[in-house]
Amino acid sequence: MSHQSVHDSRYCHKCGKANKACICDSIVPIDTAVELIILQHESEANHPLGSARILDLSLKNSILLVGEDFSRNQVLNDFLADERYTHSILYPSEQATTLLEYKHQSALNTKHRLILLDGTWKKAFKMWQLSTNLHHLSCVALPNDLKGEYQIRKAPSDNALSTVEAGYYALSALDPAADFSPLMTSFKQMIQFQIDQMPPGVFERNYLSN
Repeated sequence: MSHQSVHDSRYCHKCGKANKACICDSIVPIDTAVELIILQHESEANHPLGSARILDLSLKNSILLVGEDFSRNQVLNDFLADERYTHSILYPSEQATTLLEYKHQSALNTKHRLILLDGTWKKAFKMWQLSTNLHHLSCVALPNDLKGEYQIRKAPSDNALSTVEAGYYALSALDPAADFSPLMTSFKQMIQFQIDQMPPGVFERNYLSN
């Protein structure tokens, strides 16, 4: 979050969104056995349609770091050096395994941290290329048949997911005992608010047309 938005009275000091678009009332705290590290591209930090803050505010075991090249990020490197934890990254590299395969292989017998890249596909790819400290981690991928519900942000394909959707599906697979449905409730409320602000017909014309 930028210094400006934190001290600007037009923005919520907690979620960083405009006061009228504040998502804080929809946030439900969630305990999860899997910790989440969100690496957010700097260009996404103040995006009004960004969904990473829903994850960061909801999950008690999460941290959000902003940048592009995280190879020398001391906070991240301290996490990665903690041998009490197994770390993996949600990224569809050629060597990536599915979440279920990864779960069966690792059995999650140790404490686990999942790393999630927050940015457009192009920006996430750049973050992955630059952040060489991530390259030794196990890569896990979501199923290809998932369909995103980010109706108000253009996506390259139907199965392109928002950050909060990716986090929801990944955490649900790795920690099925926890209830992550409040993440999607907050996400859908955020989308509906944005749709409600559009002039009549704009949503249907720009986002529902084939």
